[in-house]
Amino acid sequence: MDEALLRSLAPSVLALLVRRGADFAAAEDAVQDALVEALRTWPADPPRDPKGWLVTVAWRKFLDTTRADAARRRREDRLDAEPAPGPAPGVDDTLQLYFLCAHPSLTPSSAVALTLRAVGGLTTRQIAEAYLVPEATMAQRISRAKRTVSDHGVSPARRDRGRFDRPGDVATVLRVLYLVFNEGYSGEMDLAAEAIRLTRQLAAAIDHPEVAGLLALMLLHHARRAARTASDGSLVPLAEQDRGRWDTTLIAEGVGILQAALARDRLGEFQAQAAIAALHADAPTVEETDWVQIVEWYDELARLTDSPVVRLNRAVAVGEADGPRAGLAALAALDASSPGASSGGHPLPRRAAVAAYLHERDGDLATAARLYAEAARRAPNLAERDHLTRQAARLNARRGG
Repeated sequence: MDEALLRSLAPSVLALLVRRGADFAAAEDAVQDALVEALRTWPADPPRDPKGWLVTVAWRKFLDTTRADAARRRREDRLDAEPAPGPAPGVDDTLQLYFLCAHPSLTPSSAVALTLRAVGGLTTRQIAEAYLVPEATMAQRISRAKRTVSDHGVSPARRDRGRFDRPGDVATVLRVLYLVFNEGYSGEMDLAAEAIRLTRQLAAAIDHPEVAGLLALMLLHHARRAARTASDGSLVPLAEQDRGRWDTTLIAEGVGILQAALARDRLGEFQAQAAIAALHADAPTVEETDWVQIVEWYDELARLTDSPVVRLNRAVAVGEADGPRAGLAALAALDASSPGASSGGHPLPRRAAVAAYLHERDGDLATAARLYAEAARRAPNLAERDHLTRQAARLNARRGG
């Protein structure tokens, strides 16, 4: 049984049911039921037309559910006109599903879950395991998201034309996919690989330089995955990674996609991020990294986003290009512009780790050790906390020696 084939067919089947007039939530449930039926029957009796089979079974299950709902009986006459089994139409509304799952009424976490389910074809259990939450919790999150989309996302007057009302825009879709990618991997589902698969699918359906930029960024980051952790599971900083373990095929693909996107002269934040990642990937050693050009790209990125996180990363790059004191000066400028910076808790979680690194490079080991310990207490996950704790212990040992 090719589960990857099922996942790739699921969004186009769902979009086709919605085009026929099915309510999104009910159609999505019907598609999931059809996928379960396929897993049960296809190994013994594989269909000649997998997509047509899924469309037929999903539509029948939708009809069965609809007929059982007394509140919808007035629509039975229309729903009873079941299309005859046969090859599925060539129209593919998968792209519309991306935008519907990025509906402006959804929270980011709900948009991610709905995208993985409706477009990615993953089961609720797989999504729950990937996010390390109970299946019941994830089921509730997805159900709420589907109700939101069904109540507000589809206009009855426009269903016959197969269009969605108030979908998210391209930027929202890309942010949802980037959130999926950043979740990494856990359980049986590799969310980083799944995000790349979905972004490839989106890039094939829409000609947009920022879609290409996001795909390039994902590929360039994913190329370093094997070198990011040691054999004991501990994090390996970029400067200490074995570059021989980087995937040069993915790097070459990412750079090629990025160059084509940049040539269109419609710069966006994902293209700028990908350019920074490409400069890191292009350096044979950490000492050969072109930090001056990286700072220039961070300037472009800051102009595009005005993000404190971008300015924080820029401070690191300035520290590498012009020395640690220049980096600390850039960090001080960021502090002055960040609300709450003078209070005990800085709004940027990584700020203490960046300051620690720059103080260590400047020779102030006591301050660096203290800041590493502070960063460890605020680390968002166990792997980062352990890494920062080891950094603090290393400096304290050097001071004691």
